[in-house]
Amino acid sequence: MGEPLDYPEAMLALIGALRKLPGIGPRSAERMALWLVRNGNESAEALAAALQLARTEVQACESCGFFTTETLCAVCQDPVRQGQPICVVEQASDILPLERAGVFRGTYHSLGGKLSPLDRVGPEQLRIETLMERVRTSEPGEVILALSGDVEGEATAGYLTKLLHEAGASVSRIAQGMPAGSSLESTDPVTLARAMEFRTRLERTG
Repeated sequence: MGEPLDYPEAMLALIGALRKLPGIGPRSAERMALWLVRNGNESAEALAAALQLARTEVQACESCGFFTTETLCAVCQDPVRQGQPICVVEQASDILPLERAGVFRGTYHSLGGKLSPLDRVGPEQLRIETLMERVRTSEPGEVILALSGDVEGEATAGYLTKLLHEAGASVSRIAQGMPAGSSLESTDPVTLARAMEFRTRLERTG
């Protein structure tokens, strides 16, 4: 008997590439590959062009770390928001839920992650020094920590609170209306609004 029937190598390579995308399992990758092949060159070329454009045009905002095609994102270019509180989040993708919920009208700062010794993520791997420089130069009235409630998020919040207090900044943290271990990206607007409204100020210790 011959080899069992399977897709051609080129098709298997496409399915394999799609499976590397976050949240895409074997069946989803197969369906996406079939759709791309069945819909001819136009769909594949449009996808390739969009990927190339995003890869070459989209970059991180030099100030807050959000996605932009310019040096600064729209929020950081808005003069009305300058000098307002800074809301610190873990990832750039955490900014959009807060912005869409309309619960905050200051500026943002993405750390690019959270402290995690097991994953070898220390302060040097995060955008902490950039945050401290912004605090020193812009003197915001308040720095709000909108970090997750897991162990790493708590450790990051504690570390930042100490640094920010030493720099003379007023620090608060969003209220824990969010479920423990959850992320901003998966939280609904109502919960976000309550968490932001009932945030608590972190007092200086020591």
